[in-house]
Amino acid sequence: MPERSPAVAAAIENELRLLAPEVRGSAELVAALLHPEFTEIGVSGRCWDRASVIAELTAHKAAPDRPATTSRMRGVQLADDLVHLTFDTDTNGRPAHRSSLWRRTEQGWLLWFHQATPFRARLTAAGG
Repeated sequence: MPERSPAVAAAIENELRLLAPEVRGSAELVAALLHPEFTEIGVSGRCWDRASVIAELTAHKAAPDRPATTSRMRGVQLADDLVHLTFDTDTNGRPAHRSSLWRRTEQGWLLWFHQATPFRARLTAAGG
């Protein structure tokens, strides 16, 4: 397996920070990780901008039933200033495939674009 580039490692670290409940509950911490031009296509299909994501995430101060779990996270550096991450999450039994584009700025690596697509977990061979 090839070694991760420092850019991919930084993007993964920031992605995991964004998923942490203590970060998601703070408008300041979320804003520090989102590019000024950030956009998202959410798991619902709704399009979000930076301000609406910050407002939505920080409006729900109560901790979720359990934090999102991540799996299969991998990344590729597409250019000196661009990293693409793909991974899966499970948030309270709702799995989603995710794709993020991180851009290097003067402030560091910031999330520029994110998309989440819901999927059904595969049934076991016994279950069909």
